[in-house]
Amino acid sequence: MDWREFAEQMASMARELLAQSSVTETLEHITSSATSLVEGCDAAGILLLHGRRVETLAPTDQLVIDSDQLQEALGEGPCFDAARSRQGERLFRIHDLTHEEPRWPAYAPQARTLGIGSMMGFLLYTDDEDLGALNLYSHRAGAFNGASETVGWLLASHAAVAFSAARTHAQMEQAVATRHTIGEAIGILMGARRLTEEQAFDVLRRYSQQTNTKLRDVAVKVCEQGSL
Repeated sequence: MDWREFAEQMASMARELLAQSSVTETLEHITSSATSLVEGCDAAGILLLHGRRVETLAPTDQLVIDSDQLQEALGEGPCFDAARSRQGERLFRIHDLTHEEPRWPAYAPQARTLGIGSMMGFLLYTDDEDLGALNLYSHRAGAFNGASETVGWLLASHAAVAFSAARTHAQMEQAVATRHTIGEAIGILMGARRLTEEQAFDVLRRYSQQTNTKLRDVAVKVCEQGSL
């Protein structure tokens, strides 16, 4: 590997990650970068865990989805373990899935039938939170080596920061949009019912509580229908 060329590619990728306009685009750029930058990587995806339910983000191939769903059904697997890791392992590398893998006796043989020869996974984390796992797949056994691992770690580190920043930005945008929608709904109720701003907000709040509906959804209804 030409490390000078690789350093330039990583720098370019980091700039491009921060330039993406949404969380989805950021994650897609992360996984596509993995297939192009990590030697031996045929497919990549990001796995999130919600309890025992698996969510697959930005898969580059159907293989990633099939593997994640298999691990969810079995309740075991390397990506499953990497995503729920806290103080334990933050990296796994399976050299050869074509032979028995005692750590995941149910997953390994079925993974082989999916065409998986070797795998690597990296916990995506920052100092404040764990974000899931970046998982890399190869059809060949022994496809990943020490250099692949190093590149994967660097990519995962950049990816975790970019993912966290993108998600925070998206949450802020959503909060601003919600506040704007609620303000618009308050204005509609003030004009339609001759209410003060405080009274109009109280109408929204009480309707939200009585119907067990999010305040933002109530505000959207007012904006769309002109009333409750």
